[in-house]
Amino acid sequence: MTLRMSERRTSIIGAFLVALGPVSMALYTPAMPELVRAFATSEAAIKMTLSLYFGGFAFAQLVSGTLSDVIGRRSSTLIFMAIYLAGSLMAAFAPSVGVLLAGRLVQGVGASVGMTVARAIVRDQFTGTPAARIMNMIGMMLALGPAVSPTLGGIALGLFGWQSIFFLMVGFALMACFTVQFFMVETVAPDRSKGRLRPILGAYGELLRDSRFVSSTFVIAGAVGALYAWATMLPFVLIGQVGLTPTEFGVGMLMQSGLFFSGTVTVRLLMRRFTPQALVPAGLAFIGVASLVLSFTMHALEPTFLSVMAPVGIYAFGIAFVMPYMMTACMVPFPHIAGTASAMMGFIQMSSGLIGGALAALVGAPALALGTIIPGFGILSIASYFWYRRTVRLRPLIAPTAAETPFRKAAE
Repeated sequence: MTLRMSERRTSIIGAFLVALGPVSMALYTPAMPELVRAFATSEAAIKMTLSLYFGGFAFAQLVSGTLSDVIGRRSSTLIFMAIYLAGSLMAAFAPSVGVLLAGRLVQGVGASVGMTVARAIVRDQFTGTPAARIMNMIGMMLALGPAVSPTLGGIALGLFGWQSIFFLMVGFALMACFTVQFFMVETVAPDRSKGRLRPILGAYGELLRDSRFVSSTFVIAGAVGALYAWATMLPFVLIGQVGLTPTEFGVGMLMQSGLFFSGTVTVRLLMRRFTPQALVPAGLAFIGVASLVLSFTMHALEPTFLSVMAPVGIYAFGIAFVMPYMMTACMVPFPHIAGTASAMMGFIQMSSGLIGGALAALVGAPALALGTIIPGFGILSIASYFWYRRTVRLRPLIAPTAAETPFRKAAE
């Protein structure tokens, strides 16, 4: 039997589950130079811990999302949180860089469930402006997590050493299990028939053939994928080239999180007067300006804190305008496979970050990579939105006879 949670409870639980993924990725970024010394290894090996986490997170979403349709949201979340806990313990007690790499891979697999289930429980229960408000909160945590985490990680590193960062993740895992067990209700009727190979392949085929889904997902991939990609570059630009200490780097990242939080609050206020869709072009304008500025400063000027973080902050501000509508738009046409749709969206989104990090490694020079790859993400997001708008004009998101369109003004 499925139940319904309040909008507030869904927002809080969804935001917490979504935060686990980016927090686990970014929390230890200030420690990356220290890990090179602690394990007497290369910079490339420590960068690989991010790549493995990305890979585990991206591909495991395809399993965790489908599993949540098959056995239910709560059961699948608890299973994957146990996996995340095991990976956190492996990393905390890693005697070698090989075990650290394995622990990060296992962490990525476990954390994948947070993003898929969070969006699925919203689609299970809400549409329209309430769904956009919840996605606004979830989007805030999705982007705020990797921004605030380096600050917390830098403080923990300075006070207690690199192992403390992974013990924080152990605490997050235990808190997530407690929250799901006692506060989250099941929002979907489990359907074990969806676990067979043919329905799984059919569901993914349905998504990939739908240009509304693909185009809206690419808008998100260009916006949020940039967050994940620059998380692999900023430590080496700001610490390695600008000369910040790990703690200063962590505190400096508050500029990004502050601007994103400001954007989120602004969007929440504007949604009282405007539809979420109407705010997307403004967000893409911020992303476009930030991309141009970042490309210029990284190619033409010597990196400084402001020349790096000012355009990054503007980009983050723009993401806050894009997320509520586009995340909801991805999910609306697929209530029957919400978990799978969320999984595929997350897979494409995380894969874009993985590709961005891999390209940065190939470029080599961190500042050059930052000024080339991130503007490329901005172009992807803007171009995909034009594609999405053209697709929706040809195929309306919901039939006009529906009682409530997904993005009515709150005042209506």
